[in-house]
Amino acid sequence: MINIALSSLQQVAAHFVGNNANGDPLKLSEGPFELQDDHLVSLLRSYFLSGFTTPEFYSFTFSNEDFTLNPLYRFASDIFDDPYSLFDNSINIAKHLFGATQHPNIKAGELYVAYVKGIEVDHELFNGVGIFKTENKENYLKLTRDFELYTDEGTNVRKLDKGCIILDTERGSGFKVMVVDNKSDAHFWKHDFLNVKPQSDAFHHTSNFMNMTRQFVSEQLSEEFNVSKAEKIDLLNRSVDFFKSNEEFSKAEFETSVLGDADVIESFRNYGKNFMAENEFDAMDQFEISVQAVKRQAKVFKTVLKLDKNFHIYIHGNRELIEKGFDEVQGKHYYKLYFDSES
Repeated sequence: MINIALSSLQQVAAHFVGNNANGDPLKLSEGPFELQDDHLVSLLRSYFLSGFTTPEFYSFTFSNEDFTLNPLYRFASDIFDDPYSLFDNSINIAKHLFGATQHPNIKAGELYVAYVKGIEVDHELFNGVGIFKTENKENYLKLTRDFELYTDEGTNVRKLDKGCIILDTERGSGFKVMVVDNKSDAHFWKHDFLNVKPQSDAFHHTSNFMNMTRQFVSEQLSEEFNVSKAEKIDLLNRSVDFFKSNEEFSKAEFETSVLGDADVIESFRNYGKNFMAENEFDAMDQFEISVQAVKRQAKVFKTVLKLDKNFHIYIHGNRELIEKGFDEVQGKHYYKLYFDSES
C-alpha cells in the first residue's frame, strides 16, 4: 500500500530539458523554488505524487554491471546524505536527462526534482527523491472578473507524464524505485534515462506470469490446437479466476487446473521459455500472488467475443453453456447459449 497523505515537499527545483537529438537547448534555473504559497505547494504535491498508487517497484542497474555506477543512483545518494545538495544535483540530473534524450520523437519539457518527506509504503515512512517530467501542454480559457477572455497554454496537473520516486531504502541493492510513464516511447524513461530493472517480488512475478499466459492464449494456442475464440476466452477467464482465488501460486497446480491437456501444458512450457528469454525475467514455480497485480492484469484479459459488427458476447462463466455450430441453409456460423433466466 502506498499512501501520500503524510508526505510533504521540502525542496523543488525545475529546469527545461530540450531534445538533444533535435538541437533543442538545455535551460537551467538559478535556484530552487521558494515554497511559500500553500496552495501551490499542495497542487504540486498532488501533481507529483498522486500517480504512484501501485506497489510496482524497481531498482537501479547499470548495463548488468555495478548499479552504483548508475548516475541517478549517485545523485540520489548525495541528496539523501545531504538534502541541501538537491539543487546542485538537480542540475546533474537535468544534464543526464539531456544526454539520454537521443531519439528525435522524445518531447522536450520541464524537469522537476523534489525532496519529499513522509511517503508511506507498506506502513513504513520513507523520504524520497522525486524526478518528474512534463511533456504535454493543453490550451485553456480564462474569463476575468472584468469579462476579459484570453487563452493560455499550461500543464494538466491531473496527469503526470513521466516520473519516478527514489525511496531512501534498500540502498545496498539499488534503492527501491517507483516509476510512472504515461507516454511510453521505446522504453526511454525506464531504460535510457533511469536504467532500472523490476524487483523480484510478488507484484512482478504475478504480472509476468499473467502476461505470459494471456499472450500464449492469444498468440500461440490457436496455431497448434483447433480452439474457438470462445474456448480461448474461457481459458483466459479460468486463468484470472485461478489468480483471484489463490494467495499462493503453484505452477504445477495452475497447469493441471487451468490448462488441463498434456499437449497444451507442453506447448505452454515451451512458449514460456522463449517468453522469459525475450523479456529477460526468471519465472518462479511458486510465489505469493499480488492482488494489485491481478487487478491490473485482469483489465487487459479480453473476455468479449465479437461477431461481425452485429453482436458482442461477454463470456464470464461456464464454457459448457455456449455451443458453436454452422447453419447450412443460412451459410453462417452460429452460437447457441443456454441460461436459466434473463434480466
